[in-house]
Amino acid sequence: MKQTFEVLNVKCGGCANTLIKSLADEFGEVSVDLECEPRKITLDVEEDQIEKLKLKLRSLGYPLTTDELSTVQTLTTTAKSFVSCAVGKMDL
Repeated sequence: MKQTFEVLNVKCGGCANTLIKSLADEFGEVSVDLECEPRKITLDVEEDQIEKLKLKLRSLGYPLTTDELSTVQTLTTTAKSFVSCAVGKMDL
């Protein structure tokens, strides 16, 4: 089922490219809306896969806005997002 989620730390096309490529194998086509704040991703995900999606997004540095993160987790995901963004820009 197509669902839309708000994600943190997505700043540019490099970030979007990382999300699209990293989520494609498990979740198929992913669209990233860079025209709104917070940024939104839309993908085909079933309810029983949402936790898996959350963990994957956190590992890339792009947690859901609804995730309750500690200060350390927030800092860690922010740092990871910079790396993911740089990788995404190289692949553009």
